[in-house]
Amino acid sequence: MSIECLSTICPYCSCGCGINLIVKDGRIIGQEPWKEHPINEGTNCPKGKNAYQFLYSEDRLKMPLVRKNGTLKETSWEEALDLVASKFKEATPENFGFIASCRNSNEDAYVMQKFTRVVMGTNNIEYCGRLCHSPAAAALIPAMGSGVMQTSQPEIELADCFFLAGVNLRETFPMIARRVLRAKARGAKVIYTDPRKTTTARHLADIHLQLRSGTDAALINAMMSIILKEGLENKEFIASRTAGIDELRAFLAKVDLKQAEEITGVPLEKIKEAATTYAKAERGCILYDQGMSQHYVGTDNVRNHANLALLCGHAGKPGSGINSMRGQINGEGSGDMGCLCVFYPGFKRVGEDSAKLFEEAWGVKNLPTKPGITYIDMLYKCPYLYIVGGDPMMVVPDTNNVKKALEQANFIVVQDIFPTEISKLAHVVLPAATWVEREATHTWIDRRVQKINKVVDPPGEAKPDWQIICQLAEKMGRKNKFNFSSSGEIFEEIRRCIPQYKGITYERLSKTVGGIHWPCPSEEHPGTPTMFLEKFNTPDGLGHFQVVEYKPPAEVPDEEYPYFLTTGRSIFHYHTGAMTRRTPKLNDEVGSSFVEVNPEDAAKVGVKDKDLVTLKTRRGSIEAEAKVTDEVPPGLLFIPFHFADSCANVLTISALDPSAKCAETKVCAVKMEVKA
Repeated sequence: MSIECLSTICPYCSCGCGINLIVKDGRIIGQEPWKEHPINEGTNCPKGKNAYQFLYSEDRLKMPLVRKNGTLKETSWEEALDLVASKFKEATPENFGFIASCRNSNEDAYVMQKFTRVVMGTNNIEYCGRLCHSPAAAALIPAMGSGVMQTSQPEIELADCFFLAGVNLRETFPMIARRVLRAKARGAKVIYTDPRKTTTARHLADIHLQLRSGTDAALINAMMSIILKEGLENKEFIASRTAGIDELRAFLAKVDLKQAEEITGVPLEKIKEAATTYAKAERGCILYDQGMSQHYVGTDNVRNHANLALLCGHAGKPGSGINSMRGQINGEGSGDMGCLCVFYPGFKRVGEDSAKLFEEAWGVKNLPTKPGITYIDMLYKCPYLYIVGGDPMMVVPDTNNVKKALEQANFIVVQDIFPTEISKLAHVVLPAATWVEREATHTWIDRRVQKINKVVDPPGEAKPDWQIICQLAEKMGRKNKFNFSSSGEIFEEIRRCIPQYKGITYERLSKTVGGIHWPCPSEEHPGTPTMFLEKFNTPDGLGHFQVVEYKPPAEVPDEEYPYFLTTGRSIFHYHTGAMTRRTPKLNDEVGSSFVEVNPEDAAKVGVKDKDLVTLKTRRGSIEAEAKVTDEVPPGLLFIPFHFADSCANVLTISALDPSAKCAETKVCAVKMEVKA
């Protein structure tokens, strides 16, 4: 008998908290705090405290499955990969799509995009970042030159004013909420925008701007108008480090503050208080999440918050900037690796120059030069699909329509650790190793690269994702370009191809608790916790203002559908619930879906607490238990998106942001009925 205590990183959100796993005879039997880890210092959220339990769920995928006579049957790897290879050889660059995940490691993601481009000859490679944080790149690359988090997690504590935009920090990023609380203890102020009166509003915010769903742009325009009228803009910063202020100033001079009050539902005095508090701060830190970005105007929302940061000079110094709160373990890294149809690795924009660069790096010819198809479009336009670590049947809006499209697909391969809603439609299902069953790196929210060591073996015949892809490439005649024997070999190629990672090595990561921030141009470089200290990453080095006009939501309540609906997370669950719903301690806390209803609305419809209600939109209907609470204002309903049996995206609308192709999952019109 042997017992070991092995250090690793939590598999859930993008903070990158440390945990210690207790391993007995090759099986994890418990966990302990990792007090020396700089991100969480021995403290974990409920998910982090129960990080490993899902590994031993009875329905872990352990063998390849092939659909025969309508039923998925266990088979050998040889048969499964032969079938996949033969079917994918039928596909064309136009009708094949690869959907990767924020849960893949850097090494997995890199191999996936390389397979798509080298073997399949297409840029039709996407990951779930398209559905949540794509507005960051669309808005911030023109504004500042990059869509990444601009400060590091420890530096967040240096801020003396926080603007939390659509991020319920205490439930979705509890470890970062701890840092904000520490800053508050030293006098920092917290401004919070959210239609709901969440625990963040009640216990963290000093100023809660309880705006109507989808009115962020009107609110920020009003704040900037007030700042300019009061002369509180950072004139020196604007003059030396920005461009485009004249156009913005002319636009904001026309803003009607009373109209902004009517649009947002936020009292003008509160808007003024928030504006002056943020403008007068020494270091203002904007943290934003999907409540602000998952709109068809998500890119505009991010642009406007960038305008606010530039106007007040809150960028380019530690503890400041506009910071996208990516929600998953490798939400940053999968994008860095090139799992986007418009970017090669290292955010090299798709085109002839980038194709030539990677043809030379990979020793291949004729790489695709035209942008591919985005995530949601793939589901409707690509009859050959390879889906790894994600579930479009849970995460994409208008689920019923998505299902109709996928039922017509020629061939779907799903690669995952559990059966999922999308695996019910798959022709082949391949079993993957999970986070502590292979060696790999991930890149967390603040560009922090950390290495995860293998702790236990995967169950049955499950394999690391990168290994499966390489074996498939061999079946398709491209072994020479995928002849990797370890994740370390893949990372060495990543270092050669992505300048931001050049100075990061497995050896350095093994010796560094807490990882290294990219950009890291050499092995002697310490990494870069703060971006844009001297200049922005735009062609002229300046931050660029972008005028944003308010647009109402794509769908608003009417007589038939009288309520707004919004969606979000529970602290006890994670995205589609695939891991947390298989964790008894977490599922016992919240075991089924619910809908938050204001007492006024409940009384009008005759709904009591815990009643079963039916929610209907123009796209479909679901049932959920009513939770009568003043956490939501009258006219707004809230439902979590973790539960397949009450899938929130059956209700949501597929209106897409024209720039980022991110869907409006945070607001639609709905009606509620008591179930008979």
